[in-house]
Amino acid sequence: MKKVYTCFCTDVIHEGHLNILRRAAELGEVTVGVLSDEAMVSYNRFPTISLEQRMEIVKGTGLVKEVIIQNEIMYDKVLQEVKPDYVVHGDNWREGPEAAIRENVVGILERLGGELIEVPYTYNDTVKRIDDLMKEKLAMPEFRRKRLRQLIQMRPIVKALEVHSGLTGLIAEKTVVESNGKLDQFDAMWISSLCDSTAKGKPDIELVDMSSRIRTIDDVMDVTTKPIILDGDTGGLVEHFVYNVRTLERMGVSAVIIEDKTGLKKNSLFGTEVKQTQDTIENFCEKIHAGKQALRTEEFMIIARIESLILERGMEDALTRAFAYGGAGADGIMIHSRKKSPDEILEFCSKFREKDRTTPIVVVPTSYNSITEEELAAAGINIVIYANQLTRSAFPAMQSTAEEILKNHRALEVDSRLMPFKDIIRLIDEL
Repeated sequence: MKKVYTCFCTDVIHEGHLNILRRAAELGEVTVGVLSDEAMVSYNRFPTISLEQRMEIVKGTGLVKEVIIQNEIMYDKVLQEVKPDYVVHGDNWREGPEAAIRENVVGILERLGGELIEVPYTYNDTVKRIDDLMKEKLAMPEFRRKRLRQLIQMRPIVKALEVHSGLTGLIAEKTVVESNGKLDQFDAMWISSLCDSTAKGKPDIELVDMSSRIRTIDDVMDVTTKPIILDGDTGGLVEHFVYNVRTLERMGVSAVIIEDKTGLKKNSLFGTEVKQTQDTIENFCEKIHAGKQALRTEEFMIIARIESLILERGMEDALTRAFAYGGAGADGIMIHSRKKSPDEILEFCSKFREKDRTTPIVVVPTSYNSITEEELAAAGINIVIYANQLTRSAFPAMQSTAEEILKNHRALEVDSRLMPFKDIIRLIDEL
């Protein structure tokens, strides 16, 4: 009897999967690899049911001999173990990032003497309806809100990208790349007060009120499923912070980050060039504690952002605050720096981890942007936020386009740098 292998990364078995399994069963004894949670979230979507449940669903089809766990996106290890005569897969992986997986499988089968069998991709109204229902489920507050905590446990480091609109949310949601034999995507979205204000043409001084910020969150949530981390600036008055925390929790936001400064908000990267004042430890701890007391679930995270290094108050002040904020109930610590070198961030992490091995650390490497995610993870950092890159890349592109049109009195000269409308439409799901 010939050995046949296929792999699924789905929470639901629909007609398309059954077509693959039936074709596989015609060829021999079928082994199905069910992609692990960790592998799924690296390039696909977050699972809505457990790995064990997904395996039971596959077993329940009655078309397979064995169900195993596939722990990696690429097939090297699993195919070496199974040594199948055939690998069966839908033919929808010939283009896009998944083409790298296909290339990987073809190369291994050539060495093993196996054959790839591709089944025509099934996509009809029923399959589309199932896909839409899964996306809607992931977008629901009760599913989205807890996902950041889940990802921290699953990923070496959680990658969050700045978004400020529904369209930028879709970019964060759908961008998948192949690099060094792996597929990767962003895990979460960061809604920055700087970028939200900038998109509205207003200064970043907490001028854009929470009601307007919530509209931005709504726009993003309407078209995405990934967890959201909100830039909460100082959090405002304690009484206001308590109210806003409840609102954000109810909406399905995963976390808010508040900074320990007071007075009129000024961007941290100005450092001591402008007047900035830091809150007392006691006052900020009171704000954290009040916010935690207001929560209705254990899923929403309040993360304390420490400005001591920005304001040149020294490492000991930063560490003292970090431990105090953790004691007040903070679910994570964000440490900020405006230096070009990551050295002081790495020093902070090393000293913090000597006493606290579990509290998540968040960084925003805007200034010290040469450090890699692998290096950050090795230092004990759990979340990296790319806080403003979409906004900063879009502005010069738009300004340059506007200037070229004015210079040439037509749009022909800028046409080559414009994204085709068809590609924009493909990015946006048709209702």
